[in-house]
Amino acid sequence: MHSFSDLSAQFNQQFSAKQFPDTPANLYQATDYFLQIGGKRIRPVLCLLGNELFEPIKADAWSAATAIELFHNFTLIHDDIMDKAPLRRGMQTVHTRYGDNTALLAGDVMMIQAYHWLNKVNANYLPSLLQLFNRTATEVCEGQQLDMDFESRQEVQLDEYLHMIKLKTSVLLACALQMGALIGGAGQRNQELIYSFGLQLGLAFQVQDDYLDAFGDPQKFGKQTGGDILANKKTFLLIHALASVSPTEKQELQTLLASTAADKVERVLKIYKNSGVDQWALSLKQQLLDKALDNLEQIAVLSARKEPLRELAAYLIQREV
Repeated sequence: MHSFSDLSAQFNQQFSAKQFPDTPANLYQATDYFLQIGGKRIRPVLCLLGNELFEPIKADAWSAATAIELFHNFTLIHDDIMDKAPLRRGMQTVHTRYGDNTALLAGDVMMIQAYHWLNKVNANYLPSLLQLFNRTATEVCEGQQLDMDFESRQEVQLDEYLHMIKLKTSVLLACALQMGALIGGAGQRNQELIYSFGLQLGLAFQVQDDYLDAFGDPQKFGKQTGGDILANKKTFLLIHALASVSPTEKQELQTLLASTAADKVERVLKIYKNSGVDQWALSLKQQLLDKALDNLEQIAVLSARKEPLRELAAYLIQREV
């Protein structure tokens, strides 16, 4: 059995091979630039771990993992355009460096290249993989639209936010795991369980991300504390605070959201702490992680084979970066 770090290193080595031709240079310089920025490669490694849970990793799982990572990078390029983000992992975003039009095309061609890699897998399970991949791709787009819709709404309910995060973030993690399991010969019940494991893990991952943005050590997290607060982003923390604080605190919170005060982050965090939002978030994260691990335990394979996924879940949820 391989650890996440082992498979991440192996995947990075394979993925570093040139994906695109040289011409037209303006297009493929942009794709090559973005792919070399790197990343944690969580999604493709989940595909490989999902395969290895049931049998030794097949070549088909590497092809599916590559397709998943290309799709993920397509979404990042387009997300950066929509968010008007200047930086990605400390580097200029593609649209900032090459312009919006080239960035759109770079994302598009990555999506097409993802299908090129999917088409390499064994024809016996290609229809099932395509059905899962296409459904997931649609859901990710729906999640991104909901996220943008929420920006113009004053309040969002927790169940609405959970649904959006499930679509925008969790389904791709779940899809990666199920694709690997499907290639590994898993039965339908085991596929459903590993998919549910990925869904709950993705939600817990987002709770941790929201928590770190507000309460993490900026030296470790690598981001400015309270970035979501400054941007008035709907997060688990804000949604719960608006629903649970006193009327006076709610009014103060809404006033702060509309302000550009220098002490905005400090004052919002004080409301969060006074109302116990920080502890609530940690409790919710643990509930979601427990659900994920329960699904993993129900999968009908030897317990020892699940250890790499348990370790990855602990890393993702307990991380400080």
